[in-house]
Amino acid sequence: MSTITPSTSTPHEPHDVAKVRIGFGLGTRTRLHDESFAAVVDALEELDFDSLWLSERISGDAPDPLVAMAYGAGRTERLKFGTSVMVLPGRNPVVLAKELATLASMSSGRLLPAFGLGAVDPIEQQAFGVERSERARIFDEALAVMRACWSGEPFSHHGDRFHYDDVVVRPAPARMDVWLGGIAPSELRRVGRLADGWLPSFVLPADAEAGRATIEQVCAEHDREIDDDHYGVLIPYGSGPVPDALAAVLARRRPDLDDVTQLIPGSWEALVSMVRAFVDVGTTKFVVLPIDEPGSAEGWVTHLRDAADALRPLEVG
Repeated sequence: MSTITPSTSTPHEPHDVAKVRIGFGLGTRTRLHDESFAAVVDALEELDFDSLWLSERISGDAPDPLVAMAYGAGRTERLKFGTSVMVLPGRNPVVLAKELATLASMSSGRLLPAFGLGAVDPIEQQAFGVERSERARIFDEALAVMRACWSGEPFSHHGDRFHYDDVVVRPAPARMDVWLGGIAPSELRRVGRLADGWLPSFVLPADAEAGRATIEQVCAEHDREIDDDHYGVLIPYGSGPVPDALAAVLARRRPDLDDVTQLIPGSWEALVSMVRAFVDVGTTKFVVLPIDEPGSAEGWVTHLRDAADALRPLEVG
């Protein structure tokens, strides 16, 4: 990946916004599954970034997020770790709840679990053993079971998919905030009903503003709320024009946009400008993800230092 020259502009501090935080994400195509991953984790900790988010793809080179988060948490003291996203349908919710509760406790609460329905891909669907039409229903029930597990108290559950009597799972985490993504109407309603945070991707500030309004309306209908600092966005970025193949994928994903390349800033300056625009509509949690990853541990460290120079001044609170 060619090096992007850091922006020389002076970042302004957003007004009336608390706790703006910036983390890094690794996509499903990342090859950071050797000693290079340790170099990235160490650099993120040293440069005081907020978090590292790991994607899941059984058939891809990306490391398993649960294993990678445990490895990273063991090397660090402050860096948070999230999933973007971990597939929930097809997993045993009690076992997964135990694993995540353990990791949350051992990392002093530095865990940010985000869940999804899973990729629409034959290999992935075979791996998780869930029909596409069943995913949403199983997701909702599995998350309800996991919430009950995290209470640390005995519970019983009898649903369409899962049946338990007097189950107790410990340790009970002090707090476990669940993040969900998506901007489709059904996804926004699920966030409003079930999530503690919202982290969509391939969106514009106007999408975030409208989506938040819908989520808050659904939250009110269910007598719940999401903290102001739990509205985020994942922003992929590059070092120049968006590749044609990726532009084609985005066009299918966002047919409502005339210019899908605006979803992916192509320089540090453009990325800084986009973050500011999201902050202006109330977004405070950012995960930036390079679409062209550096090819070596040394390249990653250099890239992250450039990123810190450009992005860290935007953080407030």
